[in-house]
Amino acid sequence: MSELTHLNEKGEAHMVDVGQKSETEREARAEAIVRMLPETLSMIIEGKHKKGDVFAVVRIAGIQAAKKCWDLIPLCHPLMLTSIKLMIEPNEAESTVRIETVCRVGGKTGVEMEALTAASVAALTLYDMCKAVDKGMVIEQVRLLEKQGGKSGHWLAED
Repeated sequence: MSELTHLNEKGEAHMVDVGQKSETEREARAEAIVRMLPETLSMIIEGKHKKGDVFAVVRIAGIQAAKKCWDLIPLCHPLMLTSIKLMIEPNEAESTVRIETVCRVGGKTGVEMEALTAASVAALTLYDMCKAVDKGMVIEQVRLLEKQGGKSGHWLAED
């Protein structure tokens, strides 16, 4: 296992110096799953929510979150993201919404935190948009699915 890079020799937290690292193309994919009542999901899919297009707001929130990750997560570097994508997949049989995010950058550090932050905030936004009709929604899982680029290369989650 690798050592923790955000701790110095005294165990103090610090931002990692990436100045000497090579720039490479990097990509990360993450997901969040939100479980809700079937009626809530139907309302969203049918466009009957009083607040408007829930999935459009969720998508914008996720994109904004990825762009602001450095401002939200201590010790993250600000990145000039080249692409942020959110895919929203309702599953009526399971009464869930799966949010998948993909972030890309040409840079000196990875984009895992940006992808995870986008998925997390998108799921929280879905909850916020629908909490008035379904307080029992559950954000079941937020996880990294895949990362590519940089010194550690390619990593893929096991299902």
